[in-house]
Amino acid sequence: MSNIIESNHANPEEFYQSLKEKLEEQHNFPEEYLFKFIIPNDSEKITEIIKVFDNLKYTLSNRESANGKYTSVSLKCFVLDADHVIKIYKKVAAIEGVMML
Repeated sequence: MSNIIESNHANPEEFYQSLKEKLEEQHNFPEEYLFKFIIPNDSEKITEIIKVFDNLKYTLSNRESANGKYTSVSLKCFVLDADHVIKIYKKVAAIEGVMML
């Protein structure tokens, strides 16, 4: 997944267009898609991320880093298409301090 997200795009629109193309090439939608995030160790941030997935079918796992400063959050969610994935990423991107993998 990291090769999809990593980019050197000049603006967000260009990034999301490129992401959409890569998602459509590499995935067979609809399917379960794995979203991964790194956040400062803050339960409120996890709650904010989970709110993005309200009304969606998902499974959640999280793990604290060895030093306790960060938490990795993984959500496996059923999505309809690349646009659905991008919509979720945009909502999570609005949460301060979240790193998307």
